[in-house]
Amino acid sequence: MSGEPRVPLFDMAMSLANAIDLVSPALANHHNRVAYIASSVASELGLPMEEQRDLMLAGALHDVGALSLKDRLEAMTFECSWDGICQHGYLSCALLQAFGPFAAVAPLTRHHHTPWNGHEDPSLSRDEDVPMGSHILHLADRVAVLVDERRGITEQAGEIVERVRSQSGKRFCPQLVEAFLGLSATDSFWPELTSPSLSSVLGRRFRSATVELDLEGILSLARLFGQIIDFRSRFTATHSCGVAAIAEALAGIVGFSERERGLIKAAGYLHDLGKLAVPPSILEKPGKLTDSEFSIMKNHAYHTFRVLQPVDALHAVAEWASFHHERLDGSGYPFHRRGRSLPLGSRIIAVADVFAALTESRPYRTEVPNDEALRLLRRLARDGALDSNVVALLLLHYRDLSSVRREAELAAARAYQEFSLKSAAGMDVRAA
Repeated sequence: MSGEPRVPLFDMAMSLANAIDLVSPALANHHNRVAYIASSVASELGLPMEEQRDLMLAGALHDVGALSLKDRLEAMTFECSWDGICQHGYLSCALLQAFGPFAAVAPLTRHHHTPWNGHEDPSLSRDEDVPMGSHILHLADRVAVLVDERRGITEQAGEIVERVRSQSGKRFCPQLVEAFLGLSATDSFWPELTSPSLSSVLGRRFRSATVELDLEGILSLARLFGQIIDFRSRFTATHSCGVAAIAEALAGIVGFSERERGLIKAAGYLHDLGKLAVPPSILEKPGKLTDSEFSIMKNHAYHTFRVLQPVDALHAVAEWASFHHERLDGSGYPFHRRGRSLPLGSRIIAVADVFAALTESRPYRTEVPNDEALRLLRRLARDGALDSNVVALLLLHYRDLSSVRREAELAAARAYQEFSLKSAAGMDVRAA
C-alpha cells in the first residue's frame, strides 16, 4: 500500500448510518430516508447548500445515541412523545460532538424529537432555543417512520401528507409543513424516497462537498464507531479500544509502516461493527449460547464486511476488520478463508482480538489468568488457527503489549464512565 488514505466524509457517514440500521429490520433505510427528506425540505426552503449538507449528515446520524433496540423501535412510532426517547437525542449529540467534522451537526440531533409546541419539554432550559434544523430533522424523522414497507408508496403518500398536515402548528412548524407539502407534490419525491438506490441519490447531492478524511480523521471517526459498538454494554465498553491498541503495537513489531499501523488501528476499532445486529440478550447472556444464538453472533463479522466494503479507500481495513474470526486452517467464519488468502493484517487483528477477549471479563466468565491465556494462545497457534509467528511475537513482547492494552482500556473505561454520567443526566432530565 502507498500514499495517504483520503476517504470522503459522506462515505463514512453512510457506512455508519447503515451500521445503525442493522439493529433491526424495521430500521432498514431509515437513516438514509431521514437524510433525504431533511435535505429536500432544506432545499425547498432555499437554505444554503452548506445547511442542506449539514441536515443530510444529521439525518444519517441522528440515532447514534439510541444504543438499545427498545429505544430504536420506540422512536419508530409516529405519535411518540419526548418522554422515553429524549435521552437518545442527548446522547447522539454527545457522541457526535467528539468528532470535529460532525460537531456542527451534533446540536441538530439533540432535539430531533422535540415537537414544535414542545416548550413544556423539561430537557430545555428556559433560555434554550431549538434550532430550526432540529425541527426539520424532527419532521423528516416522523415522515420516514410513516412509510409502510408492506404497501406501495403511491397508495400511502396521500395518507402521510394528511398526517403531517394535521400536525401543523402542533407537532410541526407550519412553515416546514408548507415546504413539505410543496415537496411531496413533485413527481420524483416519493419514488426516490423508497428507491433502493437512495444512497446514490444522496451521494450525488453531497458530491459538491470536498471534505475528505486523512489518516488522523479516519482514526478519529473509527474511534467514534468503536464507542457506538462498545457502549451498548458494560461488558464490551473497552474491547474495541483494546484490540485497536494491541493490533497497532503488534503491527509495529512486525514492521508495518506508520500509515499501515494507523489503518490497522482503525480496523481494530471497527472489527465488531457488525455486532450492532446482535441483540444485547445474546451479547450479555451469562451462559453458553444455543446453536441458533451462536449463528446470529457469527454473522457479525459478515455485517462488518458489508458495511465497510463500499468505502473503496478502506478496502484493506474492511478485510482486516471483518476477517478477524477467520482461521488459517479454514475453521473460522463467516467466509472460511484459509492460509494465504488471509492478509497479515487480518491475522494480527485475530490475535489481538483473542488476546483482548481472554483478558477481559465477560458475562459468562471473569478474565482468564495470564498463564492460562498464554497457554490458550499457544494452543491456537499450534493447532493452525492463529498465525504462529504473530502469536510468537505477542508472547515475546507480552509485558509491553499488556501495558499497551491496559492503558488503552483504562482510557476507554474513563470515556465510558463519562458517557454513562451523561446518560444518567439524560435520565434525570426525563424524570424531572
